[in-house]
Amino acid sequence: MGRVEERYLGRVEDERLVTGRGRYSDDARAPDQAYAAFLRAPMAHGEIRSIDVEAARESPGVLAVLTGADLEGLGYGRAFVVPGLKHADGRPAFVPDWPPLATGRVRFVGEPVALVVADSAAAAHDAAELIDVTFAELPAVVHTRYEPRPETAIWPEAPDNVSLDFRAGDAEAVARAFAGAAHVVEAQIVSQRLVVTPMEPRSALASYDPAENRFELQAGSQGAAALAAQLALALNVPIDRMKVLTRDVGGGFGAKSHLYPDYVALLEASRRLGRPVKWTSSRSEAFQSDTQGRDTVLRGELALDAEGRFLAVRVASDVNTGAYQSSHSVFTATNNLFRCLAGVYRTPALEVAIRCLYSNTVPVAPYRGAGRPEAVLIMERLVDRAAGTLGIDPAELRRRNLVPADAMPYGAPNGMTYDSGDFARCLARALDLSDYAGFPARREAARQAGLLRGIGIACYLEIAGGSPFEDVRLDVGPDGIVTLNSGLQSNGQGHATVFPKLTAERLGIPAAQVTLGEGDSTLVPEGAGSVGSRSMTVGGAAIIKATAALVERAREAAAALMQVTPDEVTYAEGRVTRAATGQSLTLGEIVSQGRALGVLERGRADLTFPNGCHVAEIEIEPATGIARFAAFTAVDDVGVCINPTFVEGQVRGGIAQGLGQVLLERAVFEETSGQLVTGSFMDYPIPRADDLPVSTVEHVEVPCTTNPLGTKGAGEAGTTGALAAGYNALLDALRPAGVLSFDMPATPARVWQALN
Repeated sequence: MGRVEERYLGRVEDERLVTGRGRYSDDARAPDQAYAAFLRAPMAHGEIRSIDVEAARESPGVLAVLTGADLEGLGYGRAFVVPGLKHADGRPAFVPDWPPLATGRVRFVGEPVALVVADSAAAAHDAAELIDVTFAELPAVVHTRYEPRPETAIWPEAPDNVSLDFRAGDAEAVARAFAGAAHVVEAQIVSQRLVVTPMEPRSALASYDPAENRFELQAGSQGAAALAAQLALALNVPIDRMKVLTRDVGGGFGAKSHLYPDYVALLEASRRLGRPVKWTSSRSEAFQSDTQGRDTVLRGELALDAEGRFLAVRVASDVNTGAYQSSHSVFTATNNLFRCLAGVYRTPALEVAIRCLYSNTVPVAPYRGAGRPEAVLIMERLVDRAAGTLGIDPAELRRRNLVPADAMPYGAPNGMTYDSGDFARCLARALDLSDYAGFPARREAARQAGLLRGIGIACYLEIAGGSPFEDVRLDVGPDGIVTLNSGLQSNGQGHATVFPKLTAERLGIPAAQVTLGEGDSTLVPEGAGSVGSRSMTVGGAAIIKATAALVERAREAAAALMQVTPDEVTYAEGRVTRAATGQSLTLGEIVSQGRALGVLERGRADLTFPNGCHVAEIEIEPATGIARFAAFTAVDDVGVCINPTFVEGQVRGGIAQGLGQVLLERAVFEETSGQLVTGSFMDYPIPRADDLPVSTVEHVEVPCTTNPLGTKGAGEAGTTGALAAGYNALLDALRPAGVLSFDMPATPARVWQALN
């Protein structure tokens, strides 16, 4: 399949968004709406002895005050969590209920305890401060790696605080490989807790229709249909009694891919009051209550033969899941890491042992990469350690162990089958673009200037797309306008540009004749949403299937109007024609004559395996500890690039988040109290323009064979490669000073301490 970028370059949504005409969650309004404020737990772990809400109820403008006790007995169910998770010994894993409002005990700072609804936001916030809660504080645990004790048990049903003990791989084969290895190298890395900081904080407008017994929530999400399904489960109502509307979304990154139980409290408040209820999070509130990311301690070992060929790798890790489980947090922390660990290398045997632990911290959720960056981070660190031990150039050691292109499809030892890829080509191109051969001269020039300079390579492979499916609805109006409704949700990817153009191309009509509808759960009742770099792969497959079905429907309808059989007519460029007479009808004319044209089709696509090679260079000023990335090169194979400009934007955004973790970002909880010390942007920095280097981004297109467009996911590629490349560069710069391990982020103080 050839490039089609000349038809896909301009973003049609940009003018609306940059001129202030976007409609984000806080822009939602309803007549007679009330305003809500949450009272959130001030401590990380404690029993709720009493709650006195009388002063709040008597406060001016207050309409209602709800506590956890007010929601008990309503028959509300539990939020969705990936079902069937079992410990390595076969025991079912304990998954606690995550209540809309805390009952009996609070388990992290920021957990909602009460909800106040008033006729203004100010009145609601003022009243929330009048609620008097008596707590009996309990010991809190916040660390990722700790040995649980009975006195620190967070859940009686899990006295060891283990949410999942996960094992996978071939332990016997790995043991044999290590026993016969000529070389064994080890590494330990802390992939620290990160605060997810989308530009748009959460906001929700909840309403209830008593006549229809129907709930509605307007909120930012990564898929309205997916959120509606989770809410219906939590509210214990049929899916047709739950509607979710999502308009523009100012960033998702995984944190808007799942249900927050506090939405249930807002919907219940609306049901009781008979009025819409509006809530908008402050940034400080978001730091304490929005799900966070990463928080994994990784310990890895790599076995090699005398020639430096990989024999086996084993990884043990501890994952801090927080006080509760979000829908996919434990699943992605375990399965995604295992499925990506083999990467681009011919490593015959793998073994992982992952222990997920509850703690008194904000729950974690999939965050851009979701287990993939951790797998690549530990593997690529082990490769660099091995290169140093064997005295082999890191690029050469990688080249020696790559899966060759002619081995595709390749069955990896973790059960994955790579359908396509040219890993050696990506490595070679990245080394060329980054002038890898010229690095020694740049390092020497930096040394003479009193600086430490390092280079880091990361060859990565990740999984994307796949399960389970995505639905697309196409409807034609009498004016010929084709409406494309999808359960996917753009939060920056450019769906409004790409999907209508793909639809128009398949139907042979102008792109202006197709409009995109997203963010309404009633239009496309099922779908997983925009998660896991799947939008183009699975959504595109659905569009191709739906457009083909619409063409056949149009032929049948036009033939009936012409009183002929369908095999007597042909379709081309939005028109059905009877060749014998030249009679023809456009799509709009068919509908105008009383024949409805609409299809609902389900698209499926197997997993894809985006891959590539990233190269980072860093410079460190030893006197101050200041570290700066001097250069970055990314060569990515995301299959066919439907829109190279959009793909480059996705990669660059991912690079910023990966390098941000290396240099700047770290959520810190105070050890004894569990308070979030880094509770604002004053204490939690994210990358600014001058923190990032000028990057070279290029694509290697090896078409995927498992979906009709030949695409592979692009949304997480940048982060997956950049984190490992940046970390390896940091350690390469520090190595001459004798620093062989380092816990991110590389803030000036931490770097200075390591050097001194």
